[in-house]
Amino acid sequence: MDYVQAAFQAQSRWNLDNSYASLTGTAHNLLDFHIPQGIRLHISSLSSPNFATSYTLGSKGVVDGSLSFLYSSLGLSVPSKSSTVHLGNLVRGYRQLPELQKPDEPHWNELWLGGRRVDRKDALLYGRLYLPTSTLEALYLRRIAPTRLLRLSCVSDGRLPNGGSVLALLQSDCGKYSTEYLYSTDSALLGVRGLYNFGPDPRHPDRRPSTQPPAHPWDHQNGRLSAGAEAYFSPLNKSGGISTGLRFTTLPVHAGFPYIMTLTINPLMGNLSSTYAVKAGANLALCSRFDFNVYSYESDVMIGLELWQRKRTSADVGWAAQKGKLGRDAAATDDVNGVLKARMDNHGKVGFLWECRLKELLLSAGAGFDLKKRESMLGSVGVEVSYSN
Repeated sequence: MDYVQAAFQAQSRWNLDNSYASLTGTAHNLLDFHIPQGIRLHISSLSSPNFATSYTLGSKGVVDGSLSFLYSSLGLSVPSKSSTVHLGNLVRGYRQLPELQKPDEPHWNELWLGGRRVDRKDALLYGRLYLPTSTLEALYLRRIAPTRLLRLSCVSDGRLPNGGSVLALLQSDCGKYSTEYLYSTDSALLGVRGLYNFGPDPRHPDRRPSTQPPAHPWDHQNGRLSAGAEAYFSPLNKSGGISTGLRFTTLPVHAGFPYIMTLTINPLMGNLSSTYAVKAGANLALCSRFDFNVYSYESDVMIGLELWQRKRTSADVGWAAQKGKLGRDAAATDDVNGVLKARMDNHGKVGFLWECRLKELLLSAGAGFDLKKRESMLGSVGVEVSYSN
């Protein structure tokens, strides 16, 4: 279902990476990956370009599962069979951020018939029922304008205060900058986020400076510096918070190793976090994260890697010839067999995840270890098997 939702946003030309919420998305994908617990089976189907279903059955002490349904007013022309879906579109890992694009003009999507406007706003509706708890999740996405996306997330559960909650998020993406306004019925939380990209404005391509050979990676032609902040407040709890962050990423035109650096600060809590992720090879990505609290002087360090296994074709070329194309088409001729993710922190906690294709099935197997617990080092272990048609 995440794959179908991402396809909807991509086909409706919505940039998932141009927001403050996704500032540390690459580091999160490489270090905070989910390790399966127990045995879980997923069966999914994109029965038509507009409708998808998914069924999950798990066994972790007790038998549980879920039923999911998704409807998209926008026909999604994407591979849906588990034997043909590219693993690179399913596995969340290092992402080379693209150049900023000029937003669509409002009149581009207008459709007139007999003097009447008949086009509709693209929308997506998703629901998921968990069993046996009967917890219900719902998601509604609507492209209300070329630069705006409305997102409503709901959850219904008798164990929650007031029986559930609703989160409304209005996102605006103008290319040069983006804003987000949110409201949650849980404690009446109000929030605002913003992200600003330094460098040329994609809305005015004619104002770009003359192209010259970039002197270093920090030039706007080679990379992009972004700065953002968020603030939220709950009038019921009389509490709030703020944070700010920076991100620098190399762009596809960068001839060296692609990398992403971020720095986020929460001044009220005294937390500081810095990450560095690099695409060190055609099949290898490395990442590190350092967290520090200025009040308690406590710190945490985590390192991780992502290693892709590919079956080379006759078009195999050396890394030296590929590194200038990473993030665009360097591995376009490679057949992905699987990907290994690993992480370790300074507290001795280690995690592994292997995702691959096994004939018509997609397999995800992982395990977590705590090296400081010598008698019970194995923490969690699990296998997920997915099939879709």
